[in-house]
Amino acid sequence: MRPQGSPKSLEERRCRAVALLKQKLSLHEIARRIGCHASSVLRWRNAMRSGGPDALKAKPAPGRPPRLTPKQKKQLVRLLVKGARADGYRTELWTTQRIVEVIERHLRVRYHRNHVGKLLHQMGWSHQKPERRALERDEPAIAEWKRSVWPRVKKTPQGWQPISSLSTNRASS
Repeated sequence: MRPQGSPKSLEERRCRAVALLKQKLSLHEIARRIGCHASSVLRWRNAMRSGGPDALKAKPAPGRPPRLTPKQKKQLVRLLVKGARADGYRTELWTTQRIVEVIERHLRVRYHRNHVGKLLHQMGWSHQKPERRALERDEPAIAEWKRSVWPRVKKTPQGWQPISSLSTNRASS
């Protein structure tokens, strides 16, 4: 698994390890100071010996390149800041499905709605989940019911509780 950090910061880490190797420190001491395994330090030492300083250079990050360019991501942020109503939706709620539609309509890039959450997280945003409550919900009536009816219908003053802590009936022993 690739460690966390930019390719440049990982290159600097490898160069620090080689510099510590030149100070005749042990592999384990270098690994402790840098925060890696001794086997990594050994691998970097061997790469330096066989390939020279170029062997420690930063390599491009693996994986598929992102579909949205940095410029398009900034444009997406501007669209999201304007609000969902500005884009024709009835509410200001940004769900993943709505964001997929906005990306496709304005930026001409297709995303699956499950991946939009990851994209937003990378940009420091999060999608919003709609509340699953009825529009007709009457909060004052619910509060009144909890105050007057609920105390009458619950079984005990403390709510439900078991009658006995024993798992079997006494008569059966």
